[in-house]
Amino acid sequence: MDKLLQYLQYPFVQYALIVGVLIALCSSLFGVTLVLKRFSFIGDGLSHVAFGAMAIAGVLNLTNNMLIILPITVISAILLLRTGQNTKIKGDAAIAMISVGALAFGYLIMHLFSPSSNISGDVCSTLFGSTSILTLTDTDVWLCVGLSAVVLALFVLFYNKIFAVTFDESFATASGTKAGAYNLLIAVIIAIIIVLAMNLVGSLLISALVIFPALSAMRIFRSFLSVTIASAVISVVCALAGIIISILSGTPVGSTIVAADVAAFALCCIAGAVRSR
Repeated sequence: MDKLLQYLQYPFVQYALIVGVLIALCSSLFGVTLVLKRFSFIGDGLSHVAFGAMAIAGVLNLTNNMLIILPITVISAILLLRTGQNTKIKGDAAIAMISVGALAFGYLIMHLFSPSSNISGDVCSTLFGSTSILTLTDTDVWLCVGLSAVVLALFVLFYNKIFAVTFDESFATASGTKAGAYNLLIAVIIAIIIVLAMNLVGSLLISALVIFPALSAMRIFRSFLSVTIASAVISVVCALAGIIISILSGTPVGSTIVAADVAAFALCCIAGAVRSR
């Protein structure tokens, strides 16, 4: 405890905790929608797109890589949604096509044009988020706070519409709801969350941050609202636990957070089984 209190005095630890809580909260809210719409792997596909965009930003030596990563990821989310609605290319095939292509393209760019001599270290850090969460600047923190506030505001403002589109898109359309517009809104928000989460858990582990809290909550609760609230609580607690354990034990931040999510899922499965009996 003394060691933890000593670490909490450092600004980089405070930044990591703030950003970690905000990202975990945002990702868990929309993770429930993705799981229920059976579109969970959109996070995986967009994370690979973000990896390719980060590779481009690194080659260009941009001081603020968000200027490239965020627009490219948002545009890819829109294209992914449109392509997934194409009868010739189904949703899962579109995700696989975009994710694998972006991942290969990003690594190729880093291998050919990266100014750094430690390509393997850069790739590992980007994919697994080993130390980036502990090197955040004031600008990164305020950007995360601003984007997280926008995501939370949109979720609260359009909660009823998101609920309707999630459970019965056909009925929502028949009742006058513009389902296509709200699907587009969900895709754009997920893209923003993916970009923010790259600093927390890395490209390859983002899907776990989005999916595990939702699945854990569904083991115990049944209503959409209770699952959403429980998912948010589980995600925030696991993020805090993962960051603190990582700082104290020196383990990779992203992997530790995902391990905490997996442990929470196992506990929720046990609790759900006991409750059903």
